[in-house]
Amino acid sequence: MRERRGPRVLRTVHAVRGFRQLAARLDAATPPGRDRALDALRALAILGVVAGHWLVTALVVDSGRLRVASPLRHLPELAPLSWVFQTLALFFLVGGLVGTRGHLRARAEGVPYGRWIAGRAGRLFRPVVAVVALWGVVALAMLAGGAGLESVRALAKLVLSPMWFLLVFAVLTAATPLVSRLHPVWPLAAVACADLVRFGGGVLPGHADAAGDAAWDLVGDVAGLVDVAAGDLARLVNVAAGWLVPYCLGAAWARGRLRGRATGWALLLGGSATAGALVTWGGYPGTMVGVPGAPVSNLDPPSLAAVSWGLAQCGAALLLLGPLRRLLRRPAAWAPVALVNLASMTVFLWHQTAMIAVTSIGLLVAGPPWSGDAGGTLPGLHTPPDGAGWVLARVAWLPAFAVALLVCCATFHVHERGRPRSRGRYMTPLGWTSMRARGTEGEG
Repeated sequence: MRERRGPRVLRTVHAVRGFRQLAARLDAATPPGRDRALDALRALAILGVVAGHWLVTALVVDSGRLRVASPLRHLPELAPLSWVFQTLALFFLVGGLVGTRGHLRARAEGVPYGRWIAGRAGRLFRPVVAVVALWGVVALAMLAGGAGLESVRALAKLVLSPMWFLLVFAVLTAATPLVSRLHPVWPLAAVACADLVRFGGGVLPGHADAAGDAAWDLVGDVAGLVDVAAGDLARLVNVAAGWLVPYCLGAAWARGRLRGRATGWALLLGGSATAGALVTWGGYPGTMVGVPGAPVSNLDPPSLAAVSWGLAQCGAALLLLGPLRRLLRRPAAWAPVALVNLASMTVFLWHQTAMIAVTSIGLLVAGPPWSGDAGGTLPGLHTPPDGAGWVLARVAWLPAFAVALLVCCATFHVHERGRPRSRGRYMTPLGWTSMRARGTEGEG
C-alpha cells in the first residue's frame, strides 16, 4: 500500500508546488494599484452564467433528434437556483465602471473616441470569429453526414444565442460618453413602463364586446396590431434599458457616487424585496432565466423583476468589496480569479461547445447519434430532465464539462489574446505581464 501511495503523494506534492509557483508569478505580475475585487466580480459573473447554463440546459435524444429541454420546466422547485446563477448584472456593473474609467482616461490622454471604441470592440468581438467559423463548418458537416436540420438548429442556437449579451454590451460601451452621467433611475423607470405596456392589458380592452359590429371588428384588428407593435417596441426598450441600469450604476461608481455601505444595503434589500414581491404577487415567472416553452421570460427581455434582482446583486457586490480585497491579497486566492479573467471571453464563448462536445462523445459511446433508435442514452446527459435523479447525474457530469472547456480554452485562447505587444499584454497565464500597464482600471 505504501508503494502504491507514494507516487500519488508525489504527484500531489508536485501539483501543489506548481500551483504555488504559478500563483506567485501571477501575484508578482499584478500591479499594486489594481483593484482585484473587480476582477473577482467579473469572474463570478462569467462562472455563474457558465454553471447556470450547464445545470439548466439538457440535450435530450428524442426519436433520433436532439432537442433542448430544461429541468426548470419539470422541476419548478429548482427555480431558486436560477436566481443564484443569473449573474449578468455583475458583468454590466463592472463593465460600466471600467468603460467609464477607460473613456475618462482616453479623453485625458487625448485619445480620439473612434480609436478608443475600436480597441474595446476589437477585444470584445475578436474571439467570436473563431466560434462562428468553427460552428459553420460543424453545421455543414453534420448536415452532410445525415443529421436532421432540427438537431443542427438546436445545437447552433445553443451556442450562438448567448452572444446577444455581447451585442448589448458593445452598444452600451459605445454609448458610454452619453450614458455615463445618466442616473440609473431613468432606465429603471423605462423598464417599468415597458413592462406595463407588455403586461398591463391591451389597447381598447372593451372592443371584444362589440364583436358583432363590423366597425368594431375593424377597430379590434387595428388594436391588435397596435398591441403587437407596442409589445415589440417594449421588448426592445427592456433589452436596452434593463442592462443599462447596472451599467449606469457602474458609471456612477467610477465617478465616486456609490460610497458607503448604506448604498449597498439599500440596493440589496430594496432590489430583493421588489423582485420577491413582483414574483409573489405581480405574476412574474419564478425563474430568473428563460424556460423553453414558457409564455413569459424574466430574461428575454429582462423584466422589472430581473432588473430588480440585478440591483440586489449590485448591492451585494458593493458590500463584498472589502472582504474580497482582503481575501485576494493572498496569491492562492488571487490565482484562480486572474486565470478566469485572462480567458473570460473564451470561457463565455466556448462553454456551451464544451457541453455539446461531451454530450456528442457520450452519444458515440452509448449508441448511434443520429439513428432512429436513441440507443443507450446516458443519464444526466441525454435523458429528459424530469426528476431529481437527472439533477444528481448532471452534477456528476460537470467535471467532464470543465475538462472539455479547459481544452477549448487551451486551443482558442489565442484569439482572445490578440497580438503580443512590446509591454506584454496578457501573453500567457505563465507570462502575465500585461497588468503592469493597466493600474487600477480593472480590465482583462
